[in-house]
Amino acid sequence: MRSMSVLPDGCVIRQATPSDIWSIRFLVLRAKLDPTQIRWQQFWVIECSGDIVACGQLRDYSGVKELGSLFVVPAWRRRGLGSILTQHLISSCDQPLYLECLGQRLANFYSHFGFYPVTWKELPRSLQRKFRVSQLAKTLRIVPVVFMHYRES
Repeated sequence: MRSMSVLPDGCVIRQATPSDIWSIRFLVLRAKLDPTQIRWQQFWVIECSGDIVACGQLRDYSGVKELGSLFVVPAWRRRGLGSILTQHLISSCDQPLYLECLGQRLANFYSHFGFYPVTWKELPRSLQRKFRVSQLAKTLRIVPVVFMHYRES
């Protein structure tokens, strides 16, 4: 697992508030991420000098959670914000944790935190329903989707 980085000066990590919803929606759409379940209550953000520069959420499903919508504004990348937010979301989770990512590069990123690839059949039923379209795209080789589960090391 990666060591916890330090936030840059002037930055804080915090739970989202109702006033953050439009900034979160903008970031999720800008990143072309899954726009379903954009509920501010599920999000954590990194705010730097008054601007939200990163976000991520823990989506609730029956008995499990999904880490999703992780995005860092391009101008703020390569400063460890994605790692800090990922580690924070993992430590905030109190149920089995899963995610889906596109491509091996992202799968490699998440593997540093204790996520490992799982097959479609290994996913909980509630996530199979959610990831049904992704699985079809993967089967048809349209999209390189990787499903992952978190295991504490």
